[in-house]
Amino acid sequence: MSGHSKFANIKHKKEKNDAAKGKIFTMLGREIAVAVKAGGPDPSNNGKLRDVIAKAKSNNMPNDTIERSIKKASGADGSVDYENVTYEGYGPNGVAVIVEALTDNRNRAAANVRNAFTKGGGNMGTSGCVSFMFDTKGLIVIDKEEIDMDDDELMMIALDAGAEDFAVEEDSYEITTMPDDIGAVREALEAAGIPMVSAEVTMIPQTYTELTNEEDIKKMNKLLDLLDDDDDVQNVYHNWDE
Repeated sequence: MSGHSKFANIKHKKEKNDAAKGKIFTMLGREIAVAVKAGGPDPSNNGKLRDVIAKAKSNNMPNDTIERSIKKASGADGSVDYENVTYEGYGPNGVAVIVEALTDNRNRAAANVRNAFTKGGGNMGTSGCVSFMFDTKGLIVIDKEEIDMDDDELMMIALDAGAEDFAVEEDSYEITTMPDDIGAVREALEAAGIPMVSAEVTMIPQTYTELTNEEDIKKMNKLLDLLDDDDDVQNVYHNWDE
């Protein structure tokens, strides 16, 4: 992963998120609703809910807002069914793009995502057309400036808890895990008092695609902006070497 630090992208996303916290909290509320429906409202008995709560806190979602979302999802008014839908396609110059949506209207979501691909100079493909180019992993990012600990000590805490890999980047540490192990590793780091920028299951590209044409770069940014503005879209992964 060296040379492709996720930290800069996460900082960029957080800056954008600060200007649109309402949308972020809505997205997280949907994830909480899905987790509660799948495993119940008690985080101690629902690992998926624990992970979503940790993600919500890393995005500065207030505790009372989290609690209200859990109560709403577990009550009579939590009847809206959200469906996980994944779309795959290509951006300019063959950049691989995966879009994860959580929607109560599959037709609307598909139309909006297809429109974003078209306006961004790409095209939506069939299921599986690009996902083989990515690995599904748990990824924990730690800001070097936020901790005062030896690299080796931090690495051993992560590896002992079940981490798969530990990478030292210029301004961050990046810990990768198998998807099912991220909760245990995150909890071990929390117990050690280590703050995390993010901790979530993500799609990591196996290879990256460069864009050198200014028009391609403009179109790719438009594609990503349109997807970011789509209320149904939860996550967007790509292999553009920005």
